[in-house]
Amino acid sequence: MTAAFNAIDEEGRTSSVLLSLQHSFEMLVKAALVHNNVPVFDKSLGRSIGFEKCLQLARQEQGIKITDAEAGTLRAIDALRDDEQHWFNSVSEPILFIHARAGVTLFDDLLNRVFGERLADSLPVRVLPISTEPPMGLDILIDQEFTQIRDLLQPGRRARNEARARIRTLLAIEGHASEESLVSEKDVDRVEKGIVEGKSRGAVFPALEQISTEFSGEGPTLAVRFDKKGPPVRFAGDDTDAAAIREIDLQKTFHWSATDLAKKLGLSTPKSNALRQHLGIDADQKCYYVFEMGSQKHPRLSDNALKRMRDALKTIDMDGVWDAHKPVGRGKGPRQCLVEGCAQAQE
Repeated sequence: MTAAFNAIDEEGRTSSVLLSLQHSFEMLVKAALVHNNVPVFDKSLGRSIGFEKCLQLARQEQGIKITDAEAGTLRAIDALRDDEQHWFNSVSEPILFIHARAGVTLFDDLLNRVFGERLADSLPVRVLPISTEPPMGLDILIDQEFTQIRDLLQPGRRARNEARARIRTLLAIEGHASEESLVSEKDVDRVEKGIVEGKSRGAVFPALEQISTEFSGEGPTLAVRFDKKGPPVRFAGDDTDAAAIREIDLQKTFHWSATDLAKKLGLSTPKSNALRQHLGIDADQKCYYVFEMGSQKHPRLSDNALKRMRDALKTIDMDGVWDAHKPVGRGKGPRQCLVEGCAQAQE
């Protein structure tokens, strides 16, 4: 990645940087999973797991502890790489630089966290990506891109393809704040329509409002970290502006079955169900979703449910939860839960 970034030839440079950066993270995360005795080979498919699955497992594994902000950085890099590799995309030099430096910073953080090593132990600082211009915060870069897109879409400019290429880049960057980072044509159409209608940046790219940038150091030792600010992305209601609605793959968000979730928590399925009742997991739309296929219903749970239940198990009286919420025989009335924080007791 460093050789590609510092290359003098512009032909294919952006693609090479993003492809190398994403692949290096996939190998690092897989190495971290193996180091923590987590299998990375899917026997049913006969091949190793993909980047998205690696990221899910690394967020759940206590020995790796990839944070939400770090996961967002990895999703954004992966989405930028995917669009650059498979679509007509336009990534400006400042956006490429800030993500390359953020990638180097995160690579060093993960390498030290999991293996106790530093990137500088293997790679001279002098070869890291540098820029002749002072780094700008992502919010400033996004403003600049949005202004250019709006100008490109003005009547008579005949620059629609370039505008859509830049829209793709900003949608990919939404991966910092949203678990759905892959860009669809419908998303590009939606944003283009909103900008042509004169809608603001916040109206068409609401997720970008949540991303902040933190800089430390300077020159070759510059460290860049992204973070999320403000409320999380929510499901859209009927009154939400259509230009702000981004389609998400709910099957990726709600990917846990009740049985698999129980196994991950080290509980039997009945005890896991009891804990879900106690915490009110099934009433939380960020934790629980029912997929309907004809007459069949398939309830699924998200990583938010896993986190809430795992955190609760550290301090909760599981025996008390089980006594209050375990299945009862016919003719027996409901029992009162005496364990603090019971969702059913608060209804």
